[in-house]
Amino acid sequence: MSCEWFERIGRPRYVVAPMVDASELAWRLLSRRHGADLCYTPMLHSAIFVKDAKYRKENFTTCPEDRPLIVQFCGNNPETLAAAAKIVEKDCDAIDINLGCPQSIAKRGRYGAFLQEDWDLLRDIVSTMSKAVSVPITCKIRILETIERSINYALMLQESGCKLLTLHGRTRDQKGPLTGVANWDYIKAVRNAMSIPMFANGNIQCLEDVFRCIENTKVDGVMSAEGNLTNPAIFKGINPVSWDIALEYLDLVEKYPCPTSFIRGHLFKIFHKIFSYPENNTEREILATAQNLDDFKTVSQMLKDKYLPYHLGELVFSNNENLTRQGFNLILPPWVCQPYVRMSPEAHTEKMDNINKKQNNNSESKRSLEDLEGNPISRKKMKKLMKSMRKPNKANSEKQPPRTGYICSNKLCPNPLGGKCSYQFCKKCCRNKCYEDDLDCKGHGILVHTRRETAKKFASENSIG
Repeated sequence: MSCEWFERIGRPRYVVAPMVDASELAWRLLSRRHGADLCYTPMLHSAIFVKDAKYRKENFTTCPEDRPLIVQFCGNNPETLAAAAKIVEKDCDAIDINLGCPQSIAKRGRYGAFLQEDWDLLRDIVSTMSKAVSVPITCKIRILETIERSINYALMLQESGCKLLTLHGRTRDQKGPLTGVANWDYIKAVRNAMSIPMFANGNIQCLEDVFRCIENTKVDGVMSAEGNLTNPAIFKGINPVSWDIALEYLDLVEKYPCPTSFIRGHLFKIFHKIFSYPENNTEREILATAQNLDDFKTVSQMLKDKYLPYHLGELVFSNNENLTRQGFNLILPPWVCQPYVRMSPEAHTEKMDNINKKQNNNSESKRSLEDLEGNPISRKKMKKLMKSMRKPNKANSEKQPPRTGYICSNKLCPNPLGGKCSYQFCKKCCRNKCYEDDLDCKGHGILVHTRRETAKKFASENSIG
């Protein structure tokens, strides 16, 4: 069926998914340069977006080149979602409702895929938002337990006012190490029942997968998340050199800044294959602790200097030794962007069973430990006891002064401390401290206390469940 608004934005086929901390403006512009027809913003929390101007400024940025654009919100309150949509309607081409997030945070907040059983609420959300704004309302969902129920679910959203549907061919439980393969048969069946435009999501690792998906399911376009992150030129059908893409992205970040955690995450995915080699541990560690654009550019340049002679054919790259490593099968040279291949759920389950079996055997083989009075004692306490017996004078000596300099204040952590950390910790230890003690750290940008108080205040004012 013809759809005027969909025609107006060019009937996009190649779509970059909404990705938290990953589909920010700089990344969207990079993806558009390399073949993407349409991009989504990261998922935005509607309740916070409406209330917090700082959150809006930090999490929603765009520019004239960033079109067509769909802004995605999550939430469970129709009026709040409609209010959030009103704020952005002039800066986008459509507004999407996230009904597919399967993560535990979505379960706690009761949004994403954890609304898929409450059809009455979803009807209210879609219809309320559709009436509130002038741009189309779209939905991103996951398949349900049967094809029939998945079709009914999609039709319900269409009848409520949804103008475009994105269907992820995995269930809510297919996530993390149990992700598995997306089911295109479900997508095809839903597509046949729908009269609005539809995107498919799942199993896209290269451009050939896009073509196969469109041919098999008859969808209008295909959305990529993980495939786009490891190769932002996926829709061009090429595998660019990783350092070229990294440096191009960093140039965009210089113009359109974003948090360093976003940049670090992108570069780790771009360089994921090259970092599988132990000889690149130095570069990997620099990237893990990088704090500014110069550090990120340094890592990219170091890898370029190391592998450019191989790429140009001046040196011969040998991978024979690395091929023997379990699970590593090199098809493309490691310095080019390429898909990340997940371990199958069956292989993961077998691996975890073997680990648990080994741990159980080890625990059974260990003899029980007792202190000097014959009482049961843990292995950790036994080690402390033996140490004190070997050096009895040291137990009574004064404690060592806290470490100073550039190392994290946590004595068990070897990581460098954050230069602006309020507690002299590295970011990981600082985050743990803030969560445990309900604190903020402005140096690391960790606002646990502030956000908890904001959430409590908003919950009391709006009673959002």
